[in-house]
Amino acid sequence: MRQHTITALWEEVPDDADDLVVVRGGFRIYRCLCGIRLADRAAAELHASETGRCTTCLGGTVEDIVPGFSQPCTACAGTGRRGVQLTWQLAHLEAQTVITDELVRGLIAPFTGPFRLSQVADLVRDTLGLPPGRLPVGPRVRDVLRGLEAAGELVLVSAPNELLRGTTVVLYRDPHWEHVTR
Repeated sequence: MRQHTITALWEEVPDDADDLVVVRGGFRIYRCLCGIRLADRAAAELHASETGRCTTCLGGTVEDIVPGFSQPCTACAGTGRRGVQLTWQLAHLEAQTVITDELVRGLIAPFTGPFRLSQVADLVRDTLGLPPGRLPVGPRVRDVLRGLEAAGELVLVSAPNELLRGTTVVLYRDPHWEHVTR
Protein backbone atom coordinates (compact mmCIF):
# COMPACT_ATOMS: atom_id res chain seq x y z
CA MET A 1 0.00 0.00 0.00
CA ARG A 2 1.30 3.44 -0.87
CA GLN A 3 1.70 6.02 1.85
CA HIS A 4 -0.56 9.04 1.37
CA THR A 5 0.38 11.59 4.00
CA ILE A 6 0.39 15.06 2.50
CA THR A 7 2.87 17.63 3.70
CA ALA A 8 2.22 21.34 3.44
CA LEU A 9 5.38 23.40 3.25
CA TRP A 10 5.09 27.11 4.00
CA GLU A 11 6.04 29.60 1.33
CA GLU A 12 7.08 33.13 2.26
CA VAL A 13 4.03 34.83 3.80
CA PRO A 14 4.01 38.60 3.19
CA ASP A 15 3.34 40.79 6.22
CA ASP A 16 0.25 42.25 4.54
CA ALA A 17 -1.19 38.83 3.57
CA ASP A 18 -4.89 38.24 4.18
CA ASP A 19 -5.00 36.34 7.47
CA LEU A 20 -8.03 34.31 6.41
CA VAL A 21 -6.14 33.10 3.33
CA VAL A 22 -3.17 32.13 5.51
CA VAL A 23 -5.29 30.19 8.02
CA ARG A 24 -7.33 28.43 5.31
CA GLY A 25 -4.34 26.96 3.51
CA GLY A 26 -2.82 29.65 1.36
CA PHE A 27 0.90 30.30 0.96
CA ARG A 28 1.68 26.57 1.04
CA ILE A 29 3.05 23.96 -1.32
CA TYR A 30 1.32 20.57 -1.04
CA ARG A 31 3.05 17.26 -1.73
CA CYS A 32 1.97 13.70 -1.01
CA LEU A 33 4.40 10.97 0.02
CA CYS A 34 3.13 8.95 -2.97
CA GLY A 35 4.94 11.49 -5.18
CA ILE A 36 2.07 13.68 -6.34
CA ARG A 37 2.46 17.45 -6.18
CA LEU A 38 -0.90 19.06 -5.48
CA ALA A 39 -1.79 22.46 -6.91
CA ASP A 40 -3.58 23.94 -3.91
CA ARG A 41 -5.46 23.20 -0.68
CA ALA A 42 -8.58 21.99 -2.53
CA ALA A 43 -6.54 19.45 -4.53
CA ALA A 44 -4.79 18.32 -1.34
CA GLU A 45 -8.11 17.81 0.46
CA LEU A 46 -9.53 15.87 -2.51
CA HIS A 47 -6.47 13.59 -2.63
CA ALA A 48 -6.65 13.07 1.15
CA SER A 49 -10.33 12.15 0.91
CA GLU A 50 -9.74 9.74 -1.98
CA THR A 51 -7.00 7.96 -0.04
CA GLY A 52 -8.82 7.71 3.31
CA ARG A 53 -6.86 10.47 5.04
CA CYS A 54 -8.23 13.31 7.16
CA THR A 55 -9.04 16.33 5.00
CA THR A 56 -8.10 18.78 7.76
CA CYS A 57 -4.57 17.62 8.65
CA LEU A 58 -4.15 15.81 5.30
CA GLY A 59 -3.09 12.64 7.12
CA GLY A 60 -0.25 14.28 9.04
CA THR A 61 -2.09 14.26 12.43
CA VAL A 62 -1.16 17.91 13.06
CA GLU A 63 -2.86 21.11 11.90
CA ASP A 64 -0.46 23.87 10.88
CA ILE A 65 -2.51 26.98 11.63
CA VAL A 66 0.07 29.67 10.82
CA PRO A 67 3.84 29.50 10.41
CA GLY A 68 5.32 28.58 13.78
CA PHE A 69 2.07 27.33 15.37
CA SER A 70 0.56 23.87 15.03
CA GLN A 71 -1.66 21.66 17.16
CA PRO A 72 -2.90 18.07 17.12
CA CYS A 73 -5.69 17.75 14.58
CA THR A 74 -9.08 18.33 16.16
CA ALA A 75 -10.99 16.92 13.18
CA CYS A 76 -9.58 13.37 13.41
CA ALA A 77 -8.38 13.37 17.03
CA GLY A 78 -4.80 13.31 15.79
CA THR A 79 -5.12 10.00 13.92
CA GLY A 80 -4.81 11.28 10.36
CA ARG A 81 -7.61 8.96 9.21
CA ARG A 82 -10.79 9.93 7.35
CA GLY A 83 -13.02 7.45 9.18
CA VAL A 84 -12.27 9.01 12.54
CA GLN A 85 -12.83 12.46 11.05
CA LEU A 86 -16.28 11.43 9.80
CA THR A 87 -17.16 10.03 13.23
CA TRP A 88 -16.18 13.35 14.86
CA GLN A 89 -18.18 15.30 12.27
CA LEU A 90 -21.26 13.24 13.13
CA ALA A 91 -20.59 13.82 16.84
CA HIS A 92 -20.43 17.58 16.18
CA LEU A 93 -23.78 17.42 14.41
CA GLU A 94 -25.27 15.47 17.31
CA ALA A 95 -23.85 18.03 19.75
CA GLN A 96 -25.60 20.80 17.79
CA THR A 97 -28.96 19.12 18.30
CA VAL A 98 -28.41 18.28 21.99
CA ILE A 99 -26.56 21.41 23.18
CA THR A 100 -28.89 24.19 22.13
CA ASP A 101 -28.62 27.94 22.56
CA GLU A 102 -31.56 27.80 24.96
CA LEU A 103 -29.87 25.14 27.13
CA VAL A 104 -26.64 27.13 27.44
CA ARG A 105 -28.51 30.42 27.93
CA GLY A 106 -30.46 28.86 30.80
CA LEU A 107 -27.37 27.40 32.43
CA ILE A 108 -25.41 30.67 32.35
CA ALA A 109 -28.35 32.87 33.41
CA PRO A 110 -27.51 32.64 37.15
CA PHE A 111 -23.88 33.78 36.65
CA THR A 112 -23.36 37.32 37.93
CA GLY A 113 -19.69 37.72 37.05
CA PRO A 114 -17.23 36.38 34.50
CA PHE A 115 -17.44 32.68 33.67
CA ARG A 116 -15.04 30.40 31.79
CA LEU A 117 -15.70 28.25 28.75
CA SER A 118 -14.53 25.15 30.65
CA GLN A 119 -16.89 25.96 33.53
CA VAL A 120 -19.91 26.13 31.21
CA ALA A 121 -18.83 23.01 29.29
CA ASP A 122 -18.55 21.06 32.57
CA LEU A 123 -21.99 22.33 33.60
CA VAL A 124 -23.50 21.23 30.27
CA ARG A 125 -21.82 17.83 30.52
CA ASP A 126 -23.12 17.34 34.09
CA THR A 127 -26.63 18.57 33.22
CA LEU A 128 -26.92 16.20 30.26
CA GLY A 129 -25.13 13.33 32.02
CA LEU A 130 -22.54 13.05 29.25
CA PRO A 131 -19.33 11.16 29.98
CA PRO A 132 -16.10 12.88 28.85
CA GLY A 133 -15.43 12.20 25.17
CA ARG A 134 -19.04 11.28 24.35
CA LEU A 135 -19.63 14.48 22.38
CA PRO A 136 -17.45 17.49 21.56
CA VAL A 137 -19.04 19.52 24.36
CA GLY A 138 -16.33 22.19 24.65
CA PRO A 139 -16.29 23.16 20.96
CA ARG A 140 -20.09 23.24 20.81
CA VAL A 141 -20.40 25.35 23.96
CA ARG A 142 -17.72 27.69 22.58
CA ASP A 143 -19.74 28.10 19.38
CA VAL A 144 -22.93 28.84 21.35
CA LEU A 145 -21.16 31.37 23.59
CA ARG A 146 -19.61 33.07 20.55
CA GLY A 147 -23.09 33.22 18.99
CA LEU A 148 -24.51 34.81 22.16
CA GLU A 149 -21.58 37.24 22.08
CA ALA A 150 -22.34 38.14 18.44
CA ALA A 151 -26.00 38.66 19.38
CA GLY A 152 -24.95 41.16 22.05
CA GLU A 153 -25.96 39.04 25.07
CA LEU A 154 -22.38 38.36 26.24
CA VAL A 155 -19.07 40.15 26.12
CA LEU A 156 -15.67 38.47 25.92
CA VAL A 157 -13.62 39.72 28.87
CA SER A 158 -10.36 37.78 28.57
CA ALA A 159 -7.24 38.61 26.66
CA PRO A 160 -5.87 36.12 24.13
CA ASN A 161 -3.33 33.61 25.40
CA GLU A 162 -1.27 33.86 22.23
CA LEU A 163 -1.00 36.23 19.29
CA LEU A 164 -0.40 33.93 16.33
CA ARG A 165 -0.31 36.57 13.63
CA GLY A 166 -0.39 39.99 15.19
CA THR A 167 -3.72 40.89 16.74
CA THR A 168 -5.83 39.40 13.95
CA VAL A 169 -5.18 35.67 14.49
CA VAL A 170 -5.23 34.93 18.21
CA LEU A 171 -5.64 31.91 20.49
CA TYR A 172 -7.83 31.72 23.59
CA ARG A 173 -7.29 28.59 25.69
CA ASP A 174 -10.15 29.06 28.21
CA PRO A 175 -11.86 32.38 27.48
CA HIS A 176 -14.05 34.27 29.95
CA TRP A 177 -17.36 35.94 29.17
CA GLU A 178 -19.89 37.86 31.18
CA HIS A 179 -23.44 39.03 30.63
CA VAL A 180 -23.96 42.42 29.02
CA THR A 181 -25.58 44.74 31.52
CA ARG A 182 -28.37 46.81 30.07
